[in-house]
Amino acid sequence: MTAVTVLIVPGLRDDAPQHWQSLLAARLPRVRVVAPAGRENLDCAGRVEAVEQQARAAEGPLVVVAHSAGVITTVHWAQRTRCQVRGALLAAPPDFERPMPEGYPTLDALRAGGWLPVPRTPLPFPSIVAASRNDPLATFEHVEQMAQAWGSRLIDLGSVGHLNPASGFGEWPQAEQLVTQLARA
Repeated sequence: MTAVTVLIVPGLRDDAPQHWQSLLAARLPRVRVVAPAGRENLDCAGRVEAVEQQARAAEGPLVVVAHSAGVITTVHWAQRTRCQVRGALLAAPPDFERPMPEGYPTLDALRAGGWLPVPRTPLPFPSIVAASRNDPLATFEHVEQMAQAWGSRLIDLGSVGHLNPASGFGEWPQAEQLVTQLARA
């Protein structure tokens, strides 16, 4: 695993020390973390630029590990980057094309922030989409369609909510295994 740098791309959350991405970052030898921009900052282009800056500063090829809105940021970023990416783990992508639950951005806010339309073209690197059967932010069927459009392998995680601390997730041991698989690709 030392040949790659893992690039962590968070969602809209504030920094959450008990989030599986934070715990994973603490265990891996070469990690760069895109600073969380906060739930109120919906500037997709700014988030994409932050990913590009961290990617360019990384040593060697990358394995991207994105969660939630970080997945959507990553697929936007993939359209423009020239960085060498060995693969991406895309966990619990939200459905930004339908109204979100209370407390999440509206469709108008997402559109104004440049999130829509969500790219539906194949990613230029191998990817794994990890999906939950009971994610409040996306149906499994919608995530399955996104994974197919991106050319991603889909992993059915069962009923794990949004794969975050609010859903009872801190550690997610499978993430490190998936990162290792992608690093070897």
